[in-house]
Amino acid sequence: MKLRVTLRKDRVLFFFLGLVITAYASAAGVPDEAFSTWYGDIAERYSVEDVENTGLTVFPTLEIPMGGEYEALGSAYTAAGRDVTYLEANPAASAGILNTELAVFHNNLIADTNMESAAYTTRFDNLGTGVGIKYLHVPFTEYDDFGVQRATARYSEAVAAFNVSYNFFNSFYYHGLAVGANLKLAYRDIPDVIVPEQSAAGVMGDFGVLTRFDFLKFYPSSSRNMSIGTTLRNFGPNVLNEPLPTTWSSGIAYSPLRPVLVTADINVPVMPFSDLPAPPIGYAFGTAVTVTDFFMLRGGYQLKGGNPRINLGGSIGMSDMTVTVNYTLDMTTQLRTFDRFSLQASFSLGDRGRRDRQDIVRDYYLDALEAFAQGDLERTIELTSHALMIDPTFQPASETRQMAARMLDLQRQMEQIRTGSEPTPAD
Repeated sequence: MKLRVTLRKDRVLFFFLGLVITAYASAAGVPDEAFSTWYGDIAERYSVEDVENTGLTVFPTLEIPMGGEYEALGSAYTAAGRDVTYLEANPAASAGILNTELAVFHNNLIADTNMESAAYTTRFDNLGTGVGIKYLHVPFTEYDDFGVQRATARYSEAVAAFNVSYNFFNSFYYHGLAVGANLKLAYRDIPDVIVPEQSAAGVMGDFGVLTRFDFLKFYPSSSRNMSIGTTLRNFGPNVLNEPLPTTWSSGIAYSPLRPVLVTADINVPVMPFSDLPAPPIGYAFGTAVTVTDFFMLRGGYQLKGGNPRINLGGSIGMSDMTVTVNYTLDMTTQLRTFDRFSLQASFSLGDRGRRDRQDIVRDYYLDALEAFAQGDLERTIELTSHALMIDPTFQPASETRQMAARMLDLQRQMEQIRTGSEPTPAD
């Protein structure tokens, strides 16, 4: 049976990769003039004001997604945050991440420009932590007036992020309110042969809030089907008198059906330490559909600075590893070159035993309900107490224990009245 499942996954993987390659090859066959006309028609829908005041900030690496689900959903991920790519969307999401996760990314951008990334996250009950790093490199070659190569240089940027979050008020009936922060350190290296004295370092922070709850939920599941979140990203002082790309983002994520996730974000750029005008407000939308338990399709749309961006991606799960491939279509895309593709490989490293503990608590509780139905109140109190020792937030066990204790007290009082002896209080 395991062999059959593996073969099925392999077939889906090859089918998906073949679909991506076929779509790319078909797009590459479109004449440049036709593509420019089609995309130009889209861009003309936005006024000149939509593109002014853009490109005035430093460290563009901060605005390029690592990849994965965050990128595939058009960056509409502020309220979703269900895998390691939350690190770029909402630092509060690590307090609710399901599994410890390690991921590596490759993002093929324009021509020889590439970005390599890695991220790790884990959770200790209500405390979440994570770390990530991005490295962008752009090669340059200098030629003299006769076309002879004189020198080579490489522009590069690196960003490291350190995350911590905590989920307050978490209980069985309420998911809690998660609050988190990222500390980011950034550095750009510009060789003097390109522009002298422009290498610089910067420090900034992200601050986020996230909560989940049930809303118009038409399927049984212990997971919440709606979430809302807000984040202030890249907040920090100017670097060489240039502002950081500080953005206040707010979003929602809603799952009307079990396999469907719909997300939406609004992104408001701000310039807290600069007199420069802020870029226009941006918007992002995304949809993810779980086709099978190991295959997921995603799509997203983002409007930022008058540059419409369309994303298409998919994931294949194989045992504890998931492979995600994304393609981005925007004004930087070159259909005749292999640009704007990203690849992610993520590895699930377990959940620190949380699921096993939940299973034990559930078994204790079900046994307690059976004992309660049989009228064995003392056994009910014993079993629910065991469940609460493992998970004090499991309120159904607490409520059942209280009910059994009250009934046991009532029984003993009735027995005392009947016999005239002193009652023994229930535990």
